[in-house]
Amino acid sequence: MPHSFGYRARTRDLFSKAYKTKGRPMLGRYLVNFHVGDYVDIKADPSVQSGMPHKFYHGRTGIVFNVTKSAVGVEVTKVVGNRQLRKRIHVRVEHVRKSRCNELFLKRVKENDALQAAAKKTGETVCVKRIPPGPRPGKMIKADQSAVKVLAPIKYVFVPESEK
Repeated sequence: MPHSFGYRARTRDLFSKAYKTKGRPMLGRYLVNFHVGDYVDIKADPSVQSGMPHKFYHGRTGIVFNVTKSAVGVEVTKVVGNRQLRKRIHVRVEHVRKSRCNELFLKRVKENDALQAAAKKTGETVCVKRIPPGPRPGKMIKADQSAVKVLAPIKYVFVPESEK
């Protein structure tokens, strides 16, 4: 049972890089543009100690609320007891990457806008709601009557304990 409770306590494996990925981050990590409202994944990079988030936030997804030249402010939900708190932390860009969590939603929004624009030109109404798939249509199966076997359960006969 460890005794020290430092800021990076018990992060030996959590803050370690994979094989052949050690060293400083690539230049592309610094060239990503973040905007307020973007969804980002927090993934601490152990090769950069400055601006590193606490181990609790490693692997969490949050929303950008502030952008500076070398860091971003991220708002993350944290469950404390029986309530959810919105924690605001500032993290350097090395420890943050754009999230793909709402990629399908944004794709669907673009498709719906295109459908509505096309329908407006033709003067029709279009339903953009997602409809769950209904039951599959029925079908008839043709089989050779000699190959069909009718199965029936064996009749249950009660035998009292005394007759055994």
